Amino acid sequence: MEIISGVSGWKLTVRREGDGIAVLRAEACEPAAVLPETLWDLPVTALGDHALAPGAGPVFGREVVVSCGPLPPDAQWDNRNLRDLTLPASLERVGDYALFNCGELKVLRLGDGVRYWGGGAIMNCRRLDTFQVDCAGREGELLACLAGELPGELDVTLRRGGETAARLIFPEYVEVYEENCPAHHFDYNIYGAGYGYHHCFYGKKLDIKAYDALWRPMLAMEHDGDCALRLAWWRLRYPAELTDRAAADYRAYLRSHVLEAVQFLLSLGDVSGLGLLLAEAQPDRETLAAACALARERGNAAALALLLEERHRRFPTGAARDFTL
Repeated sequence: MEIISGVSGWKLTVRREGDGIAVLRAEACEPAAVLPETLWDLPVTALGDHALAPGAGPVFGREVVVSCGPLPPDAQWDNRNLRDLTLPASLERVGDYALFNCGELKVLRLGDGVRYWGGGAIMNCRRLDTFQVDCAGREGELLACLAGELPGELDVTLRRGGETAARLIFPEYVEVYEENCPAHHFDYNIYGAGYGYHHCFYGKKLDIKAYDALWRPMLAMEHDGDCALRLAWWRLRYPAELTDRAAADYRAYLRSHVLEAVQFLLSLGDVSGLGLLLAEAQPDRETLAAACALARERGNAAALALLLEERHRRFPTGAARDFTL
């Protein structure tokens, strides 16, 4: 079997289609894996039906092993343990059930150039909730597909030119058919605040203003406070198309949940984000003292120094000086 160099270890079955390569089967031996952008100087443009589905049957094609170094003799070629997958930016087609039953997959990184997303492509990917999308102007079509398929909470980072342009949280919702025995039928109900967020697409384009307009209705119903905190934070941190009114709403929420926001940023180790939070939320003396205690407890010296400096700047202590003669 042919062995070629690559970023991650893969066992592939491929064939040439036009000016590109279609990956018919792909089995990884690592929990975080990057599919090659090119093979034999041709772009990888398609994933076949059931291409990464664990246990899928054999297909006819050219077999090749991709390796970034010597493969361990006990390498397990099985996508059941695949947790973080990067797809080629050149990808244009994802076949039916391409990622079917990748039950441990949580993070998917891809470009927005996929023009065809097959039926059941992410079926039974029950842990998949985090996406990083490199945008070239077609991200709305991709997000509409993903948000329509996955009703759980989604964390989506949109990148342009290698930099984060926006990070959007799509809250969870649940669709339930409940038996109505006296009427001899089933009632269809939707629970959770996320249905509108998962469907704020018009003409397969994400409507950011419609997304932000859902904030007040969400707070008026039962919702996950942790999810709301992260949604508000990421909208302020990366304010793509953010109106003054929406920014004020998100800022007000953070001001009433400063300590939870500090805990969140400490968990990320995001000291620069903590500086932005202090500027946006303007916490009072008691809240700053509690935040300092949290930073000490976490052993984050940089965050503690920033919080102490902010407390000293806004609430200086010491005896008042009187220069009256």
